[in-house]
Amino acid sequence: MVDINQLIAFCTMSLLLSAVPGPSVLFVVGRALAHGRGPALASVLGNALGGYVLVVAVALGVGHAVERSVLLFNTIKLAGAAYLVFLGARALRSCWRNRAVPASTASEQQAGGSVRAGFVVGVTNPKSVVFLTAVLPQFVDRDAGHVGAQMLVLGLAGALLQLLSDGIWGLTASTARDWLGRSPRRAAVIGGTGGLAMIGLGASVAVSGRAD
Repeated sequence: MVDINQLIAFCTMSLLLSAVPGPSVLFVVGRALAHGRGPALASVLGNALGGYVLVVAVALGVGHAVERSVLLFNTIKLAGAAYLVFLGARALRSCWRNRAVPASTASEQQAGGSVRAGFVVGVTNPKSVVFLTAVLPQFVDRDAGHVGAQMLVLGLAGALLQLLSDGIWGLTASTARDWLGRSPRRAAVIGGTGGLAMIGLGASVAVSGRAD
């Protein structure tokens, strides 16, 4: 059973971390600017699901293997970075093709694969594995037993808080997009900015190192 004080402490830390814009927030904002509210919120859901898969991996001990293997860490990192660049490039191409289409129409066309896109980004975030491997066990009461189950409960709480926080960022960015992008040309510029943001995030992930 998870200690309530440990759960509160972990949720507090998760909220503080969620308040600081990081890769997850930048990804969601980029999706919101490029595609609108629906795809952004679907990406938030997928990202949270992918992040929880990492929690399961850490609870099963897989996180230690990623943390200790430079090759495995870099493989996951580069795969995630390449996918972010791909999403950004596709957003740029979509904005160019749909520059004469209202933003809401373009958003509807892009909503279908957003959960999958968010999931892939979330599950290929090696820094999350390293972070969870280092931090999550500190909030576990080992004397109470069921360490893996405690990690799953704590991770679920963190994923729900991430869902809430990233959802607010997604709604805010998509609202700004709707307000600013009332003309097709201006909407294309805003969408292109979101695509460039995702490409920049992918490049940043690719060149980032690992704290040993």
